[in-house]
Amino acid sequence: MKQLVRTVKIIGTGAYVPENKITNAELEKTLDTNSEWIFKHLGIHERRVADKNQCTSDLASLAGSMAIKNAGLTNDDIDLIIVATATPDRLAPSTASIVQDKLQAYNSVAFDISAVCSGFLFAMSVATQFIASGVYNNVLVVGADTFSKIIDWERRDAVFFGDGAGAAVLTSAFGNEGFLAYRLYTDGRGKYEFTIPAGGSEFPANQRTIDDKQHYFQMNGKAVYDTAIQVLPIAINQVLDDANMTIEDIDLMIPHQPSIKILQKTAEILGLPFEKVMTNMDKYANTSGGTIPILLHETFQSGKIKKGSNILFAAVGSGWTYGAAIIKWG
Repeated sequence: MKQLVRTVKIIGTGAYVPENKITNAELEKTLDTNSEWIFKHLGIHERRVADKNQCTSDLASLAGSMAIKNAGLTNDDIDLIIVATATPDRLAPSTASIVQDKLQAYNSVAFDISAVCSGFLFAMSVATQFIASGVYNNVLVVGADTFSKIIDWERRDAVFFGDGAGAAVLTSAFGNEGFLAYRLYTDGRGKYEFTIPAGGSEFPANQRTIDDKQHYFQMNGKAVYDTAIQVLPIAINQVLDDANMTIEDIDLMIPHQPSIKILQKTAEILGLPFEKVMTNMDKYANTSGGTIPILLHETFQSGKIKKGSNILFAAVGSGWTYGAAIIKWG
């Protein structure tokens, strides 16, 4: 479905990552891997890990508070809070409800979105529809995950993920600025290539699921790579067509951070110079729902995003979920 939206923009960004760092050098002491391989194939030097008393809502609240402040608004101005996360504080209530309480943003409606690494992109699309239709004026969208809580630190795939949160405030736009197009996709045939088997209604928590480590994430790394380099160009080319643009019109790409190899191959297929592809996985690894908003905040703060810049967002995640969006920065 073609989704052209020309009336919504981002007016504030924020991010928060925990202080604790775990380097590749530390992991290679206990895992069957080495620092050089991790950096060459994944682009990761280190990752941030939340304290044992920090949960997803803590990271999300700090990022959200910064985004609201940078937007020049108060917490009372927020009409809707959407939190994209695969690591909620609890199965119930929503992490967004907890974030609302921590921010004391009681004028807002709040709910979560579950699309894993594509979550922030999906959440921005939902926020855009609410604003474009006139239902809400100011929406806080947060992507936050604490994958360290569901990592088996004895497995090699412990190297992939880190903890972090990013946020953006969306509001109505005027003139030739704001989101130009979205394309979102789901392919449930890949539903178990990245999964957390236990803890839901299919396999409720019990001693056996704990003993079998079914509460940790499980990932088919090859399937993730093969799928990503196939579907990301499809989504991006489609959204470019929707906006009547070509890849040459894109000033910067702010993608999810799955691995440096996936991003390099995607850029090669698209014909996009890699210097236009923003990355920060060297510092934070893959922060899942937090990747795009953290990177967006850092890129904006660096001064690389200018008024009128055409910014391409893209992500692929468990489900499979994937998509792309283009915004003309206002």
